[in-house]
Amino acid sequence: MKMLWILVFTLFAVPSMGEVFTSMTDMSRLLVTEGEMIRAVENYIVAQEEKLMKLKRDVVEMERIHDEASRSPEAFLGNPINAYLLVKRLTVDWLDLQNIMTDDSTGQAMLNNLTGMASMLRWPDEEDLSGAATALMRLQDTYKLDTSQIASGNILGKKRAYRELTAADCFELGRQSYNGGDHYHTVLWMNEALDRQEMEGNKTVERADILEYLAFSTYMQGNIRQALKLTDELLEERPNHQRAQGNKVYYEEALQQQKTQKRGELGDFMDEDATAVEKEYTISESMGEVEKWQIERQAYERLCRGEGKLSPEMLLKLHCFYKTGPSAYLRLSPVKTEIAHIHPTIYIFHDILADSEISVIKELATPKFKRATVQNYKTGELETASYRISKSSWLKAEDSKTVEKVNQRIEVITGLNMQTAEELQVANYGIGGHYEPHFDYARREEKDAFKSLGTGNRIATFLFYKGEYTVESDLGLYGNRIATFLYYMSDVDAGGATVFPQLELSLWPKKGTAAFWHNLHPSGEGDTLTRHAACPVLVGTKWVSNKWIHERGQEFRRPCELDPRAL
Repeated sequence: MKMLWILVFTLFAVPSMGEVFTSMTDMSRLLVTEGEMIRAVENYIVAQEEKLMKLKRDVVEMERIHDEASRSPEAFLGNPINAYLLVKRLTVDWLDLQNIMTDDSTGQAMLNNLTGMASMLRWPDEEDLSGAATALMRLQDTYKLDTSQIASGNILGKKRAYRELTAADCFELGRQSYNGGDHYHTVLWMNEALDRQEMEGNKTVERADILEYLAFSTYMQGNIRQALKLTDELLEERPNHQRAQGNKVYYEEALQQQKTQKRGELGDFMDEDATAVEKEYTISESMGEVEKWQIERQAYERLCRGEGKLSPEMLLKLHCFYKTGPSAYLRLSPVKTEIAHIHPTIYIFHDILADSEISVIKELATPKFKRATVQNYKTGELETASYRISKSSWLKAEDSKTVEKVNQRIEVITGLNMQTAEELQVANYGIGGHYEPHFDYARREEKDAFKSLGTGNRIATFLFYKGEYTVESDLGLYGNRIATFLYYMSDVDAGGATVFPQLELSLWPKKGTAAFWHNLHPSGEGDTLTRHAACPVLVGTKWVSNKWIHERGQEFRRPCELDPRAL
C-alpha cells in the first residue's frame, strides 16, 4: 500500500506554490485529480483481488492434493507424475507465490516466519527439479509412454495421478529437457504444452514462451522448415522479439543452402531426419562400440517392459524344489527355491525375509541414506552418476540382531563364507530410480576396485587363457566379488525389474524373496553373462538389500578349477 501512495503522489502531485486554495477555479480542478486518484486505487484493488483469487485457487488445489497425499504418502509419491508435480510446486510454483506475497509487509512477514523454520523443513532445489523431470523422460522412453497420456495422468492405461498436467507443467518439463541439451524431449513436451495452452481458459503459460523453446529445439532436431514456421508464429505474437528476428534470418539462409546443395555429395538432399541421425552418431567411440551399446540398450528396455522371452529349451530345464541341507535351519525350514536360469544358474528363494525383519532393516537404513555411488574405474574413487539413481546405506551385523540373522541366513542358504563379504547394502529407488547395465565383479582394468572397503591391499594374480602370464590387479585382501545375494524388500506396482540383457531374463520384485548368482566362473574369471541392470521404477517404490560375497574364505566351499582356462 505504501508503494501505491508513492506512485499516486509521483503521478499527480505538481508544484502549486500554495496557491490552489486561493481560487475556486483551481479548487474545482482538485476534483479531477481526486477522480484519477480513485481510479488508480480501484485499479490497484482489482489487481490485488486478481492476485488473491489466483492464490485462493492455487491453495484450494494444493490442499486437495495434499489431503489425498497425506492419506497414503508412499502410494501417492509412488506415482511419478505426482512426485514430479510435488517437486515443481515447491520450486517453480513456490517462487511465483513468493513474488506475489512480497508485495506487502504482511506477506513478507509470513515468508520471514517460514524462512525461520528452514532447519525443520526440507526444500528441493533446481537440481531436484531437473532430476525429477529427467526421471519422467527416462520412464517415458523405457516404457514407451505416450506424451499426451502422461500429461493426462494415465500410466499403462490407468488414471493414476491426482490431476492432469497443465500447459505450464508441460512447459517446465520441456524447459528442463532444453536446459539439459535434450532437444528430442523438449519438442515432445513443448508441443504438448502448446496443445494444452490452446484449450485452457485460464492460461497458465504464454504461447510465445512455448514457441521460443519449441522453434529452436525443432531446429536442433534438424527440421529447419518447421523451425522457421514456428519462429514466424512467435513473431506474430511478439513482433519485437530480437532473438526470434535473428533466428528467422538464420533459418532462411540455412534453408536456402539446403535447397542449393548439390545431389550426390550425400546421395540426396540432406533432409531433416538425416541431419538428426548424423548428430546422434557423431561421437568419439568406434561405430562397433556404439552398435554394441545400442543392442544392449534395446534389450535392456525391452526386458524392463516384460517383453523378454526365454527359449523353449531353456524353459524345459527350469524347475522348483525345496532346498534342504545339513544345517538345522534348512532341516527345519527348507527354502522354496526356483531356478530362473541355467548357465549361469540364477536362483530365486521365496519367503525368506519376514515383514518384521524388513521393517527393522528399513528403519535402521533410512537415517543413513546417501545418494548411491559408483566407482570410477580409473581412480577407484566413489562418485555419483546419472546411470545409478537411488539412495543407499550400509548396515553392519552388530547394528542389530536382525541384520546378523539375515547375514547368517545367506551363509546357510548359499554355503558361502560371510566373514569376507561386504556389509549389507540397503537401497531405495525413488522417481524413475534405476541402475543401468553393469557388472558386480571387478574387471581387469579396474585396478582399485574395492579400495573403498578398507580391507587393505593385495596384488591378485590371474592366469589368463593365452599362456601363463600375470596381471596385477588391486582387489583388496578379500579378492573379487564371487557372488551376489539380492533381497527384495517390497513389491513394485510397475517396473523395477532386475534384468540380464544377454540372458533375455527379467526378475520381478516380490516382497520377501531373494535372487542369487555367482559372478565368477570357477576359474576366477568374470562371467560376462551376469551383466545386469535395475529397471526404472514406473509406479510404486522399490526397496532392496544386497550382500556382495568375496572370493577369500570360499576356497573349500567353492573350489576353483584345476585347469585355469576352464570356465
